[in-house]
Amino acid sequence: MAKQKILVVDDEPDILEMVTVNLKSAGFEVVTAADGADALQKARAISPSLIILDVLLPESDGLEVCKGIRRDPKTALIPIIMLTAKASEVDRVVGLELGADDYVTKPFSPRELILRVKKLLTRRAAPAAGETIQCGELLIDRPRHRVTYRDKDLDLTVTEFNLVSLLAERKGRVQSREQLLKDVWGYNSLIDTRTVDTHMRRLRDKLGAAAAYLDTVRGVGYRFRDE
Repeated sequence: MAKQKILVVDDEPDILEMVTVNLKSAGFEVVTAADGADALQKARAISPSLIILDVLLPESDGLEVCKGIRRDPKTALIPIIMLTAKASEVDRVVGLELGADDYVTKPFSPRELILRVKKLLTRRAAPAAGETIQCGELLIDRPRHRVTYRDKDLDLTVTEFNLVSLLAERKGRVQSREQLLKDVWGYNSLIDTRTVDTHMRRLRDKLGAAAAYLDTVRGVGYRFRDE
């Protein structure tokens, strides 16, 4: 079985080496890039299974690279984990709004990073439940991992698809942020619950008029409308 390819983008040689060694020990093939232009070129050329992307890069920063990856149909669905400085909450939020699936703050534990990588790849590869959920003109085709509204395909990331799919499956029932972190991300409070809010904002933007199906329950979480 071919090894899954991970593209690691960071301009700090020590971090590149540390991440590369740990990913290889975990059974992955690793390709590296030290700047944004090289990262975009390699992402298009090799179609990696996942990208680990530092925010602070020379010339084109990680946020611009993330935007470029999501804009290109060849790379738009590749899961992205962003590496951010511990104090850069704004960078984390902006990164998630631009389409990153997860983030890890520096300094980080290699073990935690590998855990995030494996969980995200598992969510991407896991077979969807064998059912299609129809809500008015919104169709969630779980076996094909596809969402359409008024017969138009919506380009959702892995995390966004899993989020709307789970909420629709449990329509009418309020899901707390903590529960969504556990069931969608696979974490037990390892990341800030505001991550859920950021993904919900991006999901609503992509759903357009169909976002009316999503309710925010103040102080609790989110619910997919039952009607």
